[in-house]
Amino acid sequence: MNRHHNGLKTTLLFAGLFAVLLAIGGMIAAGTGRAMWIWVFAVIGVATTAYSYWNSDKIAIRSMHAYPVTEQEQPEMYRIVAELSQAANQPMPRLYVAPTPSPNAFATGRNPQHAAVCCTEGILRILNARELRGVLGHELMHVYNRDILTSSVAAAVAGVITSVAQFMLFFGGGRGNRGGNPLAMIALALLAPLAASLIQMSISRTREYDADEDGSRLTGDPLALASALHKLQNGIQAAPLPDDQRLQNTAHLMIANPFKNVKNMFSTHPPMTERVQRLEGMARELGHG
Repeated sequence: MNRHHNGLKTTLLFAGLFAVLLAIGGMIAAGTGRAMWIWVFAVIGVATTAYSYWNSDKIAIRSMHAYPVTEQEQPEMYRIVAELSQAANQPMPRLYVAPTPSPNAFATGRNPQHAAVCCTEGILRILNARELRGVLGHELMHVYNRDILTSSVAAAVAGVITSVAQFMLFFGGGRGNRGGNPLAMIALALLAPLAASLIQMSISRTREYDADEDGSRLTGDPLALASALHKLQNGIQAAPLPDDQRLQNTAHLMIANPFKNVKNMFSTHPPMTERVQRLEGMARELGHG
C-alpha cells in the first residue's frame, strides 16, 4: 500500500544497523583473538529482531499502561477506526486508551491481523472528531504499510548496539588484548550508539512523512491532520510524558514525540512545522484550500 518506494532505502538503513553490530563483534574478536564474537553478535541481532517481531504490540501497550476499550466505551474512536478500516479493506484492529493527559497516539503490531491502535486520554480530550479521524488515518497507514515492524526492529537493534557498546566501554578496555587496538575499541564504543541512533532516526522520519501522506489520502482530509499536529505540538509541551527508558523505547511509534523540548537533530520524528507544511501543500494539490 506504500506508494513511496522506500523499500530499498529501508533495506540499506537496516544493513547499516547490522554492519555496526557486526563491526562491534569484529572489534571484540580482534581484541580477544576469538572469531566467535562475530557470530555471537550476529545471533544477538537475529534474536532481537525475532523477539521484536512477535512482541512489539505487547511491549508498547504495556509501557503505556494502556487498557482495551469497546465500542460502548469509546464510540467515536471505534466508529472512525471501523469506517477507515472498511475503506481500506483491512481488518479492524484492537483499540486501547492510555491513562495519561499527554496527548498522543500510536499503532503497533506485526501486521494488520495482529494490530492495535492506542490513543491517550489527553488526545481524546483536545481533538475534535475531524482531527481525530486524521490522526487515526495516519496510525492505520503505519499498520497497513508494515511500518510498525520496521521501526520496532530498528529500535531493538539500535538498543542492542548501545548496550553492547557500553559494555565494551566499561568492561572491555583492551584487557586480554591480542593485537586489537584498545583506542579503536573505545572509539567504536563511543561512536556506535550515535551511528545506530542516526540510522534509526532516518527510518522513523521517513515512515512518519509517508504515513502523513497516505493517512491523508485515506481520510481525504490532509488539513484535519495538519490541525491535529498543531494541537499536539502545543499539548505535549504543556503535558509531556515522563522521560523514562520504557517510554523512550516506545516514543518512535507515536504520532508526535512525547517529550518536552526535544532537539530536531536527535528526534525520531520530523519537525512538526515541516509535516504541517507538507500537509498544507498536499491540501492545495487536492483543491482543499
